[in-house]
Amino acid sequence: MTDTASKTITRLESGRRMSEAVVRGDMIYLAGQVGEGASVTEQCQSALAQVERLLALAGSSKANILTTQIWLADINDFAEMNAVWDAWVDQANPPARATGEAKLATPAYKVEFIVTACR
Repeated sequence: MTDTASKTITRLESGRRMSEAVVRGDMIYLAGQVGEGASVTEQCQSALAQVERLLALAGSSKANILTTQIWLADINDFAEMNAVWDAWVDQANPPARATGEAKLATPAYKVEFIVTACR
């Protein structure tokens, strides 16, 4: 017998181009989250608040993050980003994580977080 609930796909905050989150079964996939502000610190805080909000909307929390990819426009901002991340991440349940440098969608973006979590 097939469990149809596990095959249901729910798209949250969908637009014409993309959804902010996609849920299938107990898995949650977030679109890349960027934040507002002039500094890396401000953008990290803003983006991670968005991550937390979307996870809550999907019925989860940062304690259930499985993996995070972090893209920095300038890898020299690694320590500044880590200071925000370390204050935010669930210390009892840190996810697998990778960080790299990439040219982001606009020059104003300094950091982007891509999160996969479960419920």
